[in-house]
Amino acid sequence: MSQKALLALVAAASAMFLLSIALPWASIEKLFEQDSDLATALLVELRLPRALLALTYGAALGACGAAIQALFANPLASPDLTGAVVTAYLLELASPLALSLGAVAGALGALMLLLALAGRKAETSTLLLAGLAISALAGALTTLALALAPSPFAFYDAYEWLMGSLVDRSLSQAMFALIPAAASILLLLRLVGALDSLALGEESAQAIGYDIGRVRLWVVTLSAIGVGACVAICGAIGFVGLVAPIFARWLTGGRPGSAILPAALIGAALLLAADLMVRAAPLGRTLPIGVATAVLGAPFFLWLVTHMRWRIGRCA
Repeated sequence: MSQKALLALVAAASAMFLLSIALPWASIEKLFEQDSDLATALLVELRLPRALLALTYGAALGACGAAIQALFANPLASPDLTGAVVTAYLLELASPLALSLGAVAGALGALMLLLALAGRKAETSTLLLAGLAISALAGALTTLALALAPSPFAFYDAYEWLMGSLVDRSLSQAMFALIPAAASILLLLRLVGALDSLALGEESAQAIGYDIGRVRLWVVTLSAIGVGACVAICGAIGFVGLVAPIFARWLTGGRPGSAILPAALIGAALLLAADLMVRAAPLGRTLPIGVATAVLGAPFFLWLVTHMRWRIGRCA
């Protein structure tokens, strides 16, 4: 990927971040003229956490999605996680620390079950099938937990979390998501060479000197931590982790590992743009951003599946 393209992605993500904080600028400027303290509080306590969470969550989904797709050699793999957060909500343990620990614990628990079912040196296809089975089980258990909600308030909080939202989050909550997500992305960037080598096949990567079992463990663990912390604060937001890596691979000439950094920037810009669209929608109420990304991402997903079938049929 050229340096100009990378700088363009940085500029796009930065512009979306600044727009998310400042828009509508005319109203902010007028408010500063009337009450500068109120305007500052609006920017710092409401706009900044929302923009920071969109930037963090989008970057985590993009980077972890690129790493997982490189690991599984499958463009349909994504790091959408719904760990133990629903249980934490239903038990009314909805502090940032409890939710973050719940999400990471649930994701790591799913990882341990995945490795136990498939084996540490299992083939990628076996791991993918085991992951689908665990995802289906987690969805069923989430539905059961909602059905057994101890109170209507706990049910509503958990259901709202499932739809995904960036509204009414504090700066401290944004920090709870930012720190583990940033650390995960930085550590994933150290695995770029190993993930690029996987494009040649697992045997070729092992011949070069990479321990594929260790790489697999690091990728899934870091994805669980990075995305899990964001999911705990904002809820489930889908399709960004699927779409951003695909665009990033187009920019990197198909190299899956090298797509991690551009995917992080694209994911951040996409989620910030989606949040701006949600805020601008004339619906009379705020639309959950998880619903918006699903509505926008589903057509792209269908196009991707159709495109893959067409390519497979052409090669057959």
